[in-house]
Amino acid sequence: MKKILLPTDFSENAYNAISYALKTFKDEECRFYLLNTYTPVLYDSEYILYNSTQPNLAEVYQKNSINGLKRVERNIKRDFKNPNHHFEKISAFNLLIDEMKDQLKSKEIDLVVMGTQGATGAEEILIGTNTVQAINKLKVPLLTIPSDYEYQPPVNILFPTDFQLHFSAPQLEPILNVVKNHNSKLDILHVFFGKDLDENQEKNKKNLSKILDNFPHQFNTIEDKSIPKAIKNFQEENEVDMLFMVNNKHSFFENLLFRPVVNKIGFHIKVPFMVIPSGKFS
Repeated sequence: MKKILLPTDFSENAYNAISYALKTFKDEECRFYLLNTYTPVLYDSEYILYNSTQPNLAEVYQKNSINGLKRVERNIKRDFKNPNHHFEKISAFNLLIDEMKDQLKSKEIDLVVMGTQGATGAEEILIGTNTVQAINKLKVPLLTIPSDYEYQPPVNILFPTDFQLHFSAPQLEPILNVVKNHNSKLDILHVFFGKDLDENQEKNKKNLSKILDNFPHQFNTIEDKSIPKAIKNFQEENEVDMLFMVNNKHSFFENLLFRPVVNKIGFHIKVPFMVIPSGKFS
């Protein structure tokens, strides 16, 4: 049974991500963990000193959290009646990323699905802070859903890669599972900067081709000045329902998230975005 963690802050954005997960995995037996974390901002010594007779602030937050989770579960049961899907509620006094890390270990989670809230600010990152932290800190596949995204089955999946990594079939299983269940086509996108693939990259490309042998796929090369721009251009000219990437540290992936140029060229992820960590994950 697939185990999927669904963090929620009870916003529409979060429920949209939950809906996407329930629709995408509708034909699979899944256990979904609905997670809400809370950390009272005012929870300090001064508050405790002057309000010792009042109900504990943490208890108020906890009650709101538990009630919120019950409400989300009621909405799910109203909107989706799927016998394949089972739900557990988790309310935790913790920071979101820390709690997610704990749950990944204790529940042996296969996938995290969460909503993205675009952030603007000094770093000019293209997706919300929690999402970027999740991408960098969680050693598990992560699927992020843009706010207001209207569900489309993930039939056309774009997979940008620089062929620097030697993939294994188990590592790509999260996306191959989606491809298999939705009869999807994978478009592998390599951005050409005027330099041919070296021997190692050629080897990795052959290996990837072998892994994808039984799945519809196509290799595409685009000549462009930047990867974000190439992805944007490809999306404009072709139908793309999901973006898939491997988070290889020290590769173009980190640049993609944090370079100020990203926002200037308007690279905003408008489709669901699956990221898997490079190397082994639990």
